[in-house]
Amino acid sequence: MEYDIHPDCMPDYLDPGELRALQLARLQATVQRCFDNVDLFRQRMNERGLTPGDIRTLDDVSKLPFTQKTDLRDTYPYGLFAVPMKEVVRLHASSGTTGKPIVVGYTKDDLDVWSSVVLRSFIAAGLHAGDVLQNAYGYGLFTGGLGAHGGAERLGAAVIPISGGNTDRQIMVMKDFGVTAICCTPSYFIHLIEKVNASGISFKDLDLKIGVFGAEPWTDAMRDYIQRESGIRAFDIYGLSEIIGPGVGIECSEQSGIHIFEDHFLVEIVDPRTDEVLPAGEEGELVITTLTKQAFPMIRYRTHDITSIVPERCACGRTLCRINRIRSRSDDMMVIRGINVFPSQIESALLSVEEKLPHYQILLTRKSGLDQIEVQVEVTEEMFGDRIRELETMQKNLAYAIEHTIGLRVPVRLVEPHTIARSEGKAKRIIDKRSEGEEIR
Repeated sequence: MEYDIHPDCMPDYLDPGELRALQLARLQATVQRCFDNVDLFRQRMNERGLTPGDIRTLDDVSKLPFTQKTDLRDTYPYGLFAVPMKEVVRLHASSGTTGKPIVVGYTKDDLDVWSSVVLRSFIAAGLHAGDVLQNAYGYGLFTGGLGAHGGAERLGAAVIPISGGNTDRQIMVMKDFGVTAICCTPSYFIHLIEKVNASGISFKDLDLKIGVFGAEPWTDAMRDYIQRESGIRAFDIYGLSEIIGPGVGIECSEQSGIHIFEDHFLVEIVDPRTDEVLPAGEEGELVITTLTKQAFPMIRYRTHDITSIVPERCACGRTLCRINRIRSRSDDMMVIRGINVFPSQIESALLSVEEKLPHYQILLTRKSGLDQIEVQVEVTEEMFGDRIRELETMQKNLAYAIEHTIGLRVPVRLVEPHTIARSEGKAKRIIDKRSEGEEIR
């Protein structure tokens, strides 16, 4: 089969043998760079009696030490950099909501790689030169805004650097500027859907065709809702600041898994409890090694994202491996009375009852030494006017769906319209008040 391939996208279709050889050469070079320039990595290699020469095959990556998010904070700000600061041309950082922020750096070559993988991402999602992209990811230290921006400009799209927030202006720009594609968090686009519908504008009157959504886990049911309500095609882009930012991988037109740009990122799936590497098809924690990063290479970085590798080749023709969409994070897991609960399970249960995803929050408290969980679901204006009996029926149906999904009876409380705070970035789904002391009811 022949493909009309953009020059940047040639690696998407490499012969698997050629790809593996390229990965090995790049892995060996990265391990040598880290051994020579990163004290923590060299120390851990020495503790294991390893040298860069011991990495002879791709499978040998399992011999290497893991890197954790705590390592990035413990070596703040530049302790894991592998180049002198005079070669660093840009710095980004995490929000710093828990402890010190994570600082990441880029050389000129790193920025070139970053814009290339984001370009490949947009092409996989169906964007072309000439598209008008409304970039509603946050600019600044967050990697989303500038990461998407660079790839879109390289593609030849017209980028509107609107950043997040100011929803009324977002809608005005979407309509007046002839926006054909948008990128933001999926939860914020759901907020946009709500606002567009309230404004009297129809998505049919807009030129919007494609949405590229990331920065938070979201479900297939959430995608179905977005596509049904807006008429666009919604694609899941994957990335994280510690690896490069957006552009580690994305769904293609098949929407059947996230293609990882393997010429730059080597992925493994490990059992989060035993650290054992799992075969394709088995679910576990995603571990990523960067193969071309110069300023801030990562060796076996534990993402805490739970997924699995799809063993079959994609019908789109790309030879890149795919991972299933991230269903949850291991560090988002709540253990309630001995049962593991993920927010995505709650979301799927709610969507099984309501066609439209309701605004919801999960409230965690502690009473008499036991963890308590409550799901608060916001009713719409239409529901709010319903009779009490109908609301009670809905409440029971929601509670039953959650119990059926997670095997735990969870109280559901319906709250009035617009009482749950809206998000212009990542949705805050969990409110954890267990550290505030026991709640007396």
